[in-house]
Amino acid sequence: MPDRIILLCGDVEAPHLSTLLKRHRPELDVKWVNSFGSLMLAASDLAGTRLVAMLTDVIVPESILSRLETPAYNFHPGPPEYPGSHAAGFAVYEDAPTFGVTLHEMAVAVDSGPIIEVRRYDMPTPKKFLNVEMLAFEKLMEMFRDHAAHLACNDAPLPHSGDQWIGPTRTKAEAKRLSAIEADLTEEEINRRYRAFG
Repeated sequence: MPDRIILLCGDVEAPHLSTLLKRHRPELDVKWVNSFGSLMLAASDLAGTRLVAMLTDVIVPESILSRLETPAYNFHPGPPEYPGSHAAGFAVYEDAPTFGVTLHEMAVAVDSGPIIEVRRYDMPTPKKFLNVEMLAFEKLMEMFRDHAAHLACNDAPLPHSGDQWIGPTRTKAEAKRLSAIEADLTEEEINRRYRAFG
């Protein structure tokens, strides 16, 4: 079982995720990091360490992934059809009927590693990015809770589901471009962009 877990996430999620892990192993050393710099400091010695990420835009470099003794895992707030950034916004923009969350192994390329589990569900109503993001957050917390015991107590890799990533990896730059309101847009397109990206 791991001696330490580096938890790469935001300050809102960190205490809840740490509690879920320590519920299974109170003595577990959980190190929370929220930036590339703090990750690099925490990763100076990776012996006995597992890396788990959730809701972060920090890209973990190959120099860290290659030194881990067990797979690193990411809880992605979108289904395999929406790898990359702003999954909820792109799903709303494209009027997707369903959404979901994905647990996968980390790889050097963003959101490309083997998939462990996908949980799909109908889009919430009304279909706006904030509603979609909030529901994805709830589903990710449930997924983390269900895998916390394994992450805290078991060195064995989680089994792959066989699901595959689909489509292009979305970027912050694309989301920023679609959030802009331009003079020649139709009213329908303006509303569509507003629902998806605010």
